Amino acid sequence: MADLVFFAGTMDCGKSTLALQMDHNRRARGHRGVLFCKFDRAGQEMISSRLGLQRPAVEVGDDMDFWAYLVDLAVGGTVVQYLICDEAQFYTAAQVEQLARIVDEMDIDVYAFGITADFRTQLFPGSKRLVELADRVQVLQVEALCWCGRRATHNARLVDGEMVTEGEQVIVGDVDDFEARASLPDSGDTANHSGTVEYEVLCRRHHMRRMTSARAQQAAAQVLPFDEVRP
Repeated sequence: MADLVFFAGTMDCGKSTLALQMDHNRRARGHRGVLFCKFDRAGQEMISSRLGLQRPAVEVGDDMDFWAYLVDLAVGGTVVQYLICDEAQFYTAAQVEQLARIVDEMDIDVYAFGITADFRTQLFPGSKRLVELADRVQVLQVEALCWCGRRATHNARLVDGEMVTEGEQVIVGDVDDFEARASLPDSGDTANHSGTVEYEVLCRRHHMRRMTSARAQQAAAQVLPFDEVRP
């Protein structure tokens, strides 16, 4: 029996790496699958990981009909045994329902990978529907870390260095490997924002306090060393 599995995690926890590994393992055993992507850091029609791995993929637009796409492949004689769906948080609720239908009626495994909640700690529509419909939801075991060393559970958006909790849900950037920060946005709805947009993963405690790594460093710099304190 086929399954709809949602692999969930924060930024920088290896979702795309796992997606590419699962595809590699199945292709090595002669299985045939289709890879789907949306707003990947490497550009359109690509799934890429921060480790340097990448594979061509079908770009998912808001008007994409997964059911019709798979029917067309079947009519053309193409056998599909699994789907890899990266950045699934950006899919519409209707598209997630199409994926569930593919599992149930075509007996094709669907492996979806995505972030659960946005920078406002609110569920993405695609993630919400996946949690509601998936046969299994698996939290990735590779833990992204907050600057304090705790497990990172929240994604923070920074505009010109300041953490914000309001704005468009989708402004896509990338997370730097070493500082858990993000580059300039390369896709998404940027019409209603200005300034440099970055992202950082934080633990719940520091997300609630809006204490980013930059703010923590600034606060530490303002504390005098004990040997400089005068009576």
